[in-house]
Amino acid sequence: MPYTKVIAQLKTNLQLAYRQAVDADNGLDQLQQQGHAKFAQIFTNEQGFSTSSTRFLPYVQELAEAVAELEEDKAPSQEDLEHVVKQLAILLQTLSLFKEQRRQ
Repeated sequence: MPYTKVIAQLKTNLQLAYRQAVDADNGLDQLQQQGHAKFAQIFTNEQGFSTSSTRFLPYVQELAEAVAELEEDKAPSQEDLEHVVKQLAILLQTLSLFKEQRRQ
């Protein structure tokens, strides 16, 4: 498969996103217990996710499934790869911003 390095990098970044999502979801649980974190979903539909959740892990799961599909496909399209990369970038950026906000 010509995209093995790309898939491997996506998997590595997904592992990072998973660890960060676990921490972020714990932080969201704490905020919710304090009466904060009152929102319907983290990402909007325009950001390309089909998941609608108030926690990060379901979005990581959606991306993990998308990467698994790309890995099974012998010749994934450039468009499919770009879509997953874009979603992963949005997820990692949001997780990073959330982590920064929690430190303040």
